[in-house]
Amino acid sequence: MSRPATDAHEAYVALEREIGLLLRRSRAISARLARELHPDLDGAAYGLLALLQDTGPLRASDLVARLGLDKSTVSRQISSLVDLGLVDRAADPDDGRAQVLTPSAEGAARLARIRSARRARWESDLSDWPAEDVATLAVLLERLNRIGEAREAESKE
Repeated sequence: MSRPATDAHEAYVALEREIGLLLRRSRAISARLARELHPDLDGAAYGLLALLQDTGPLRASDLVARLGLDKSTVSRQISSLVDLGLVDRAADPDDGRAQVLTPSAEGAARLARIRSARRARWESDLSDWPAEDVATLAVLLERLNRIGEAREAESKE
């Protein structure tokens, strides 16, 4: 049985609606996860710590570029993470005048616990999905993220 033709306009209307819902939910989840990391942590700082864990040592300017946030916001989040003992600062081996940031042992351990619990939740929530569908969703989201990163890089030029 063939599927009905997809109306391109309606597909983009549905995409905008669903992405908007996902982003609103994501902000709420990030705030909750940040509180799980530390009760005094701002919601946006969770993503910053996760990025540091995923990419390795970064300068603050690299975080600004990757996250598409203004420098003062990133600086405030970094200060909070450092003050709470979740991120360490060290001299950049390539430029002693600069500093690189990495998750502290405590920050990495807390983040690992939260990520493990989140993965278990995803596994539970999507347990009736075929593994191929989960993998396809991950690939499509990665493609969407690459488009967003490229657009963000273009706007900085």
